[in-house]
Order: sequence, then structure tokens, then C-alpha cells
Amino acid sequence: MRDKFWTWVMIVLVGIVMTGAVISAWRFLRVDDAAARALGIGTLLLVAIGVWFLYHAIAFGFRTERLGRILQAEDALPEDTVERSPGGRPNREQADAQFQRYKAEAEAAPEDWRSWYRLAVAYDVAGDRSRARKSMSRAIAMERSAR
Repeated sequence: MRDKFWTWVMIVLVGIVMTGAVISAWRFLRVDDAAARALGIGTLLLVAIGVWFLYHAIAFGFRTERLGRILQAEDALPEDTVERSPGGRPNREQADAQFQRYKAEAEAAPEDWRSWYRLAVAYDVAGDRSRARKSMSRAIAMERSAR
């Protein structure tokens, strides 16, 4: 719950910065100077790209959470049995063993979004965030197509 709070704090702060950038862009666009207008257009373009990325990140989070709730209702969430150091780092051998278990499960049932969700969690615990995100994206896409 604490992570959600800080995520929303950061989203609000990014929104404030984007609002300030749009206001500055609007001011640049109102000036009778080609360079200022180009800066205004460039700033609006950057804000639009930022809004697009922010939307997709938030949507990814909501979709991931939705799948987690489905698995929780089915009592099929992956078990987190990996011990952590006082600093929060997972025990490497345990994380690797857990990863191998969920990787084998995903290979045995490649059409099941649940196995890809659990593999994504295992990737995350093992510290491979990019593969965790790809696996979670695959789980989301598979679940959406199964509806």
C-alpha cells in the first residue's frame, strides 16, 4: 500500500510539471518570434509524449493489478518464499530456484497467462525487470484475448 501511495505522489508531481510545461509552451506560442514558437511547439510535443508514456505506465499497473486480483481469488498467486536481507535484497540462490520453477511452468503451459504472470513475478524477484515487464505484458495480452 505504501508503494501505491508514493506512485500516486509521483504521478501528481509529474502532472504538475507537465502543467507548468504546457503553460510555458502556451506563453512561447503567443510571442511573435519564430524561435519562441518553435520552442513552444517542441515543448507541447514533449508533454504529449510524456502523457502517452504516463498513460501506458498507469494502464500497465492497473492491468497487472487486475490479473493479480484474479489469481488471488483463484488462490493461484506465486508464493514468495525467497528470504531477503535487511536491505531487501533477495537471496540469490533461492530467487534463481524459484525462477527455474516458474520458467518450467511457463514452458509447460505457454498458452496460459497465469504461468506468464508467475514467471514475471519470478523475473522481478530475480532482478530482471525488463524481462519481468515483457512477461507481464504477454500475460496481459493473453488474458485480454481470452476474454
